Amino acid sequence: MSNNYRYSDYSIEQLRAEIGKLKEKAQKAEQLGNVSEVAVNERKMQVALAYTLNPQDFEKGRVYTLKTDPGYTFKIHYINGVFAWGNRINLLNEMNEQEEAIPISLLGDLVKEK
Repeated sequence: MSNNYRYSDYSIEQLRAEIGKLKEKAQKAEQLGNVSEVAVNERKMQVALAYTLNPQDFEKGRVYTLKTDPGYTFKIHYINGVFAWGNRINLLNEMNEQEEAIPISLLGDLVKEK
């Protein structure tokens, strides 16, 4: 698809194809040792993957594991589109002060109800 399209305009099939392309680009960049390009493509892949999920499956006030960071969980304050806004919580149950937005595709299993 052209760069004029947003992931929200893609069909599920187009999103899956895009995820495949981004994964391939990330693998090629990794082989070439281009760490920043790997990170950019992985981030795009997570955002595209988020559009294949249902934001209503994630609820504010709940805490979820983080797929890419097992040392932290994530407490959702609110959902905006396919992004969860909230705070990371470390293994000592200390909440990071800085609120951040992450694609819902990074959220794993539910850890704690409200």
